[in-house]
Amino acid sequence: LTLVVQQMLQPFEKGHSKDMHVHKLPWPQHALQALGETPVTLRATLSYFIEPNPARRGWTSRHRYASHGLRFDVQSPTESLNQFRARLNKAADDGDRGNSQAFQWELGPDLRSRGSVHTDRWRGTAADLAQRTHVAVYPVIGWWRERPGLNRSNRSVRYALVISIETPPGAADIYTPVATMVGVQPLAVATPI
Repeated sequence: LTLVVQQMLQPFEKGHSKDMHVHKLPWPQHALQALGETPVTLRATLSYFIEPNPARRGWTSRHRYASHGLRFDVQSPTESLNQFRARLNKAADDGDRGNSQAFQWELGPDLRSRGSVHTDRWRGTAADLAQRTHVAVYPVIGWWRERPGLNRSNRSVRYALVISIETPPGAADIYTPVATMVGVQPLAVATPI
């Protein structure tokens, strides 16, 4: 089961973080909960383009080379949607990485946040994944924010977020409940004449 999101957001405005996108994950919660302790894998990839800093000094600081940075995080099962947003708002203002350690990613936020393509994988139980209902994309510091005099902080940026769930073969059909919920039409299969 794969979710693909392509959107635009405005990372900064007047020297402060502006937009954060929170996406509700269309997981088939009942199907995942029914799988209980069955191992599942969640893979997340975030991709975006940056504008390099025109000044040479941008090479000396990791926050100054890129015009902006984007990060992703998944809501923990114990936090409300408002708590999740508040945690990420603080992370965006501090230029921090959130607190993704609560999710036990394979790479973790320190390793996956290099460059402008971030990918990571989580392995756990289907029941644990069923309780994680939202994923967010939020901005972190960059020279567009640090140098407001260059009038770049009002620009919007494109990003793509791909999230997939993999279950063991024959475990359960998690695709059909989501396809029904979001209204995906079945593909027509061409038959040879």
